[in-house]
Amino acid sequence: MSTPSLDDLIELGAVQDAQGLQGQIKVRPHSSDPVALLSSKEIWLSLIPRRSAGVTASHEQASLRLYKVKQAKMHSGTVVIALDGIADRDQAQALKGARILVGRDVFPQAESDSYYWVDLIGCKAVNLQGESLGEVVDVTDNGAHGVIALGDFETKTIKQLVPFVKEVVQNVDLPKQLITLDWQADW
Repeated sequence: MSTPSLDDLIELGAVQDAQGLQGQIKVRPHSSDPVALLSSKEIWLSLIPRRSAGVTASHEQASLRLYKVKQAKMHSGTVVIALDGIADRDQAQALKGARILVGRDVFPQAESDSYYWVDLIGCKAVNLQGESLGEVVDVTDNGAHGVIALGDFETKTIKQLVPFVKEVVQNVDLPKQLITLDWQADW
């Protein structure tokens, strides 16, 4: 299999440490519900931290390594993964700090009225009156619900935070990259 473009991969977590003596890795997932990480049959690892000084995209691309997942399970808030080819603690320890990436196309199908946050980023947001509210720059979780940060996607400037709840979100059209909100620009 050829190495995919970094633009086609989604970072789901990072290797925190080795787990046990048989070569499993302990992964700190970026999501509180790491369904895509738990269901992936193969993952890409990059030992180069994102935004490292002096590291070119081509060098980072060349650092990617594909591993088949033998087993993945939740354990005390982390995901423990057994990888094909990693058979002992020393090999697992050598992966500490590696970023875990998977292709967006291997994510499980989202349930109705559920969305992967990565799919919302970059969408244009408009209100019921058709006024532009900006683009989704980021999505976070405040504990009670998701929050979308609206602003200028190119500069990552945030103008306002909007709760991502059914009372506010009227429609999400991912193919058109458009979110309709019951929200005003001056709120």
